[in-house]
Amino acid sequence: MPSFDVVSEVDMQEVRNGVDQASREISQRFDFKGTDSSIELKEKSIELHTESEPRLEALKQVLQEKMVKRGVSLKALGFGTVEEASKGTVRQEVTLRVGITDDKAKEVGKFIKALGMKGVQHQIQGEQVRVTAKKRDDLQTVIAAVKEHDFDLPLQFTNFRD
Repeated sequence: MPSFDVVSEVDMQEVRNGVDQASREISQRFDFKGTDSSIELKEKSIELHTESEPRLEALKQVLQEKMVKRGVSLKALGFGTVEEASKGTVRQEVTLRVGITDDKAKEVGKFIKALGMKGVQHQIQGEQVRVTAKKRDDLQTVIAAVKEHDFDLPLQFTNFRD
């Protein structure tokens, strides 16, 4: 039976390159001189640190520009709340959304079921959703419909089998 997997993955090498480019740019830009601004990549998050909220917005913009240039979807970036840090500075945690959570997987499953296509089934398998159907055309219709709907996640379709 034909099948495919719906996954949400991020190329960590591209994320690392984007953070490095953004960090290099803020070290060279005149409006960031003397502000002690930084962008730091951690295991599953990015930390933005600077002197004020308007400067933090500029820092976010630089990061987003670099991520788009590297082909990383902005839906993969989850911006947390702005926190007060030491010496009157501010910081913000940007989480990397990797994998489909149970709630989102159920939402994707409900959407596929709501399409009302005969013979199309889905299974939640960890951080991915496997979709099977009797006909290949039905799977292609499901892919098109899922691409059009906004799940607030960067979704990819992998492992397509006949």
